[in-house]
Amino acid sequence: MKALAIHGKEDIRWEDREVPQPVPGEVRLRVRYVGICGSDLHYYFHGANGEYAIREPLTPGHELSAVVDLDPSGRLPVGTPVTVHPARYGADVPGLEDRPHLRPGGDYFGSAATTPHRQGGAAEYLIVEEHMIRVLPESLPLERAALAEPLAVALHAVGLAGDITGKRVLVIGAGPIGLLVVAAAAHAGAGTIGASDVRIEPLDRAAALGASELVLVGRDTIADESYDVIFECSGVPVSVTQSVRAARRAGTIVQVGMLANAEIGVNLAPMLAKELTLRGAFRFSTEIDDAVAMLAESDALDAVVSHTIDASDAIEAFAIARDSSASAKVLLRL
Repeated sequence: MKALAIHGKEDIRWEDREVPQPVPGEVRLRVRYVGICGSDLHYYFHGANGEYAIREPLTPGHELSAVVDLDPSGRLPVGTPVTVHPARYGADVPGLEDRPHLRPGGDYFGSAATTPHRQGGAAEYLIVEEHMIRVLPESLPLERAALAEPLAVALHAVGLAGDITGKRVLVIGAGPIGLLVVAAAAHAGAGTIGASDVRIEPLDRAAALGASELVLVGRDTIADESYDVIFECSGVPVSVTQSVRAARRAGTIVQVGMLANAEIGVNLAPMLAKELTLRGAFRFSTEIDDAVAMLAESDALDAVVSHTIDASDAIEAFAIARDSSASAKVLLRL
């Protein structure tokens, strides 16, 4: 079989591998589509994602759809369409019973956080544990189903804000996750959705998904205290400061974008007088099931996928995925 492997900065290879064999409790999948995520881009272009550096060849990919190739238990027929919850959780921690994704010691597909690295899904065949599998409804095409994992991230972030029905919501950063947060906020009943970005093309995509107030950074301004809920999806320090300014008194900010693992310049002073709530958002727990259901409801989120490129052309795919003016979500076809 073939698999992608990142060996270091700007060194990705389409390699030959042995077809893996499942043991009881595991299922072998024939992978069809894998989304390129921001962490994948960091691993390829920088050789590291934050503090996690590549120390051995890493197969990227945690956003995927596939069909069952071999289930030793016989429960899942060959050809069953599926997506995968890419997390394995750590040991139980008191107080985190309903948030297993926050337990230390777990791992995630396509991550260099542990050694050996947790290999990802950008391979023709993939072994997964039975509990990770989510069977897809007949109405959900495999290409769209590759959005289940990032949509689950967006749904989790929106859920952290509480009831947003009728509220004014701002999404800062209209990349793939920001676009899915726009869609998730609309699905949750937000009254008005604003979107902010440094490029016009992502804003046009956000408008197609439900954003009605578009802010082009450098051209437009965001009034202070103009939104009830802010989802910061860019991970840029100046945008965190903008979130604090744009939030209304007693408002909520959900930090979705990954921040640098470093001291950064952010002005949080207005938080005090406004009594703002600032929440971090980390992956998701069970929201992938909600994501699958939402994706099966309509084809509206097909617009988030801008390119589908053969995995053998990964260098081209990663270059396109890096350019937010040219692309939204880029999928690898296997």
